[in-house]
Amino acid sequence: MSLLGNIIWLLLGGLICAIGWCLAGVLCCITIIGIPIGLQCFKFSKLVLSPFGKEIVYGNMSGGSMVLNVFWMIFCGWELAVMSAVAGIICCITIIGIPFGLQHFKFALLALLPFGAEVR
Repeated sequence: MSLLGNIIWLLLGGLICAIGWCLAGVLCCITIIGIPIGLQCFKFSKLVLSPFGKEIVYGNMSGGSMVLNVFWMIFCGWELAVMSAVAGIICCITIIGIPFGLQHFKFALLALLPFGAEVR
């Protein structure tokens, strides 16, 4: 069932969100300081391509993670969060799209706090 969900997910905004995460990763990797942030973007871009059957757990928020999350929110995070939230609202208009909208909302939260998050 998760395979079918992932295929439909790509058609209902998942591919666009993955491209957004990749673009953010490329922009962050331009500078040497932004490489760790860019690598995190590429990791989450891969997650966005097949989200069904995976869970994101928030924890392990150390001081370094909090500092990176603040910089991330200022420079790249809010754009990706807005993109995912709007896609989630559009998907939730129909009953069939609600599971896909919930995935978009999951990625909107991830776009705000990517550091310290763990994928299971």
